[in-house]
Amino acid sequence: MQNKGLVKLFALLFGLVSIYQLSFTFKAKQIENAAEEIAINKIADTEEGYRAKRSAEETAYLESIATDTVFNMGIAKFTYNEVKQKAMNLGLDLKGGISATLQISIRDILKGLANHTKDPIFNKALDDAAEIQKNSQNTYLEDFFIAFDKIKGDTKLASPDIFYTKALDGEISGNMTDDEVKTIISTKIDESVVSAFEVLRKRIDEFGVTQPTIQRIGTSGRILVELPGVKDKERAIKLLQSTAQLEFWDAYKGEQFFPFLAQANEVLKDVVSPKTETAEQEPQDTEDAQDSAIDDLLGEAETDSTAVASTVNPIFDLIRGQGYQGGPIIAQFEAKDKETIENYLSMAQVRALLPAEQRYAKFVFGKPKKGSELLDLYALKGNRENEPELSGAVVTDARNQFGATGKSEVSMQMNAKGAKIWEEMTGNAYTQGSQIAIVLDNVVYSAPGVTTGPIAGGSSSISGDFSLNEAIDLANVLRAGKLPASADIIQSEVVGPSLGQEAIDSGKMSFMIALALVLIWMVFYYGKAGAFADVAMALNILLIFGILSGLGAVLTLPGIAGIVLTIGMSVDANVLVFERIREELAKGKGQKEAIQDGFSNALSSILDANITTGLTALILFIFGTGPIKGFATTLIIGIGTSLFTAIFITRLLIDWYSNRGGNLAFSTGMTKNLFRDIRIDFLSKRKIAYIISGVFIVVSLGSLFTNSLDQGVDFVGGRTYQVRFNHDVSASEITGVLSSPDVFGSANAKIFGDANQVKITTKYLVEETGSEVDEQIRKTLYTALQPYFEGLTYEEFISDADTKTVGLLKTDKVSPTIADDIKQESFWAVLGSLIVVFLYILIRFKKWQYSLGAVAAVFHDVLIVLGVFSLTYKFMPFSMEIDQAFIAAILTVIGYSLNDTVVVFDRVREFFNEHTGWKFDRVVNASLSSTLSRTLNTSLTTLVVLLAIFIFGGDSIRGFMFALIVGVLVGTYSSLFIATPVMYDTINRLEGKKKEED
Repeated sequence: MQNKGLVKLFALLFGLVSIYQLSFTFKAKQIENAAEEIAINKIADTEEGYRAKRSAEETAYLESIATDTVFNMGIAKFTYNEVKQKAMNLGLDLKGGISATLQISIRDILKGLANHTKDPIFNKALDDAAEIQKNSQNTYLEDFFIAFDKIKGDTKLASPDIFYTKALDGEISGNMTDDEVKTIISTKIDESVVSAFEVLRKRIDEFGVTQPTIQRIGTSGRILVELPGVKDKERAIKLLQSTAQLEFWDAYKGEQFFPFLAQANEVLKDVVSPKTETAEQEPQDTEDAQDSAIDDLLGEAETDSTAVASTVNPIFDLIRGQGYQGGPIIAQFEAKDKETIENYLSMAQVRALLPAEQRYAKFVFGKPKKGSELLDLYALKGNRENEPELSGAVVTDARNQFGATGKSEVSMQMNAKGAKIWEEMTGNAYTQGSQIAIVLDNVVYSAPGVTTGPIAGGSSSISGDFSLNEAIDLANVLRAGKLPASADIIQSEVVGPSLGQEAIDSGKMSFMIALALVLIWMVFYYGKAGAFADVAMALNILLIFGILSGLGAVLTLPGIAGIVLTIGMSVDANVLVFERIREELAKGKGQKEAIQDGFSNALSSILDANITTGLTALILFIFGTGPIKGFATTLIIGIGTSLFTAIFITRLLIDWYSNRGGNLAFSTGMTKNLFRDIRIDFLSKRKIAYIISGVFIVVSLGSLFTNSLDQGVDFVGGRTYQVRFNHDVSASEITGVLSSPDVFGSANAKIFGDANQVKITTKYLVEETGSEVDEQIRKTLYTALQPYFEGLTYEEFISDADTKTVGLLKTDKVSPTIADDIKQESFWAVLGSLIVVFLYILIRFKKWQYSLGAVAAVFHDVLIVLGVFSLTYKFMPFSMEIDQAFIAAILTVIGYSLNDTVVVFDRVREFFNEHTGWKFDRVVNASLSSTLSRTLNTSLTTLVVLLAIFIFGGDSIRGFMFALIVGVLVGTYSSLFIATPVMYDTINRLEGKKKEED
């Protein structure tokens, strides 16, 4: 191998960088454990409300060291905030995160549908509905209709002043009854909430590699969002609530408003009470006062900033700076005075002072600068409708980038209509020497001038002293779109991991057991060479976690599925190499020559297998959402690291040992002749395999159509119950109790806030509604949980008392997490990946029959896995619900099946080119026989990992692991008895037709 020095350098650098990245995770965990210990030692569990006190104490301690140096690496020092930011994030299912309930403002949507009408009856009905809501169980829309009906008189909802607007023309006509309009408005409201749901989902997908939960809560306009592993809670909440109203306004020059401010200051003296009593002063001429104030603004008079003002000037006493001559800034004020100034400038008697050409002026403050409490005041060229000349609706794309000065900014691309208006606006600004203010959510982010003439093409950028995260978030929000109405967070809370701490601990143990078994097997089968492969595999795992940590990705259960598949592929690559070396040694070649030829001959198979899986992962990443994206991310990273470690690191170690005179047999005494000289006529058994597979597929399809699948809450929705106990409980234990057949049959509980509070989700009787059903479910819940309460009656359990500390605190009905569009996107993502793989195999193998065989095997495997779940979910002793994690399991099966099939195809192609005198059936059988050792080895090691996690990993992930185990078994079978025979039969049939034609 050439360039060994470069490989060593890269291996060393990658390893050190990964250790560096992961060190922050270990340090953060150490500090958090210390904080927890301090809180426990300080607050005894005998104190009342000790959990909340401990949590507050823990938070206070971590906040107190937020800016303290807690990690000294010698070459660099890091504060706790920096350590926490660099630590790896775990998903909600593994670690927890934050749960936020957002209320989409139905009031805002109604006002928008009515074109912000001034109709007094409409607006009074809005206000009345808000009052009714305080003691109502109805939705806001229902209470609005009630309020409107009470006061409407002769006014109709189909009035031109209400909903019979230009925007709704064609859907609402003037002769419609109120009941007809109510139906249409209800549909429009629902569409708007769905739109908000989609915008939030897109934003969250852009926010990071997460597995978020996004659910609509009934028809209330509320949306539940659970964000796993969020490092910056404030940033996340801001991202969720941002309406992203982007606008472009022409700006006045600041000095044009100096006389106005002076006049406003004088008028306000008679309106605003002085804040401080002053000694009797000499009267000052009004004109002199105005001149003095203007001089101050222009910076033409010396002022003493420390002197106490001798007069009371409502506006001028608050001015802390001014803009530059010809610029758009009127003056600067402290952030705390912003609301006061806005109130002053909105007063009727103040706005009456504006000259005619400025009467629609819009006063807006700028974005606060880092390290400064001062805000710039701008005056924008408004109009009667108070609408911008250009809005953010024209933005078709937005990306964060670094500007010429090296600072973060956001580049935008506009549509054709926006580009034309933008060219006009920039042309006017260039001619007049003025500025264009870029306003986001009523805050001026920047007000650049135009120095190069009109800007054509619709490309522009927003600069504004952004941090990198701010630029990324702004670009994400603009790209995802704006919310149709404001979204207020009405509740947010820290949630515990859905798997439960016991499942996580057992999962870690099972993974370590599985990994140890794989490492031992490689040494047992391949001897010293297996030990070298183990070193490369250990480095591979280190690199995967290091890269995930460095990217700020969130590790979730689907992500772990990707890592499991990656480990299997890593083992597979080493097995391929070692088997080829054994073949070369069997031909009588020397050790060095056999190693050289073995690596060379295996390279094609390794690359083809990894590229096909990589293409699948790439398509899934581009088009997938939620769990699919998380799975694809870890798989893409894992493929890269596996190739590097298997091709270069294993080779480096083997060459090093071989060059030192070491003897490598690539086997042990027990495995030396294992799978040697195998000659199995696989093709002769293909008809039996077709019959067996056909039966399985027919049975699977029949069961899917008749028995269906046990779809979880993610697919069908359900009810959630927030329950608090008077002592700490185990989430997995509660899950087990409620999931028993005589209770709900299926339920999930996770810690919600403190350890004595759980959030229970179940799909039990999800299709049924009504108070009787709700009462029945509550009684069932109480009966099942009664042993955990100390003498709590059912009435106390469900009571609504404000002083309630234990029992049922909250009930909600949630819509499916996986919406129909997500299902469709998942389907198209998988289908797209298969099409890409089909094309790649076609290009590599030059025959479409190879592609057909691979895709047929994938469909075969997926159908059988689904069929097994459909047939067995009713009597299996563990949950086999179809949820988001199951999607990742199916994707893993697809990846494994493709990987296995392509390796066999590669050997078929090789033998076909080497043994031109052989018949095609002999080539195929010989290829399958020669790769059998590799196929069984890879399958066995992968199954060892999955079985260990299945047995020791806890009930909550057994269904997930079961899907993977079935998939690996079926995938191994299909590569031998489906993919290759299908390829063989289609090629034979085509050649037979050609002979008949000849």
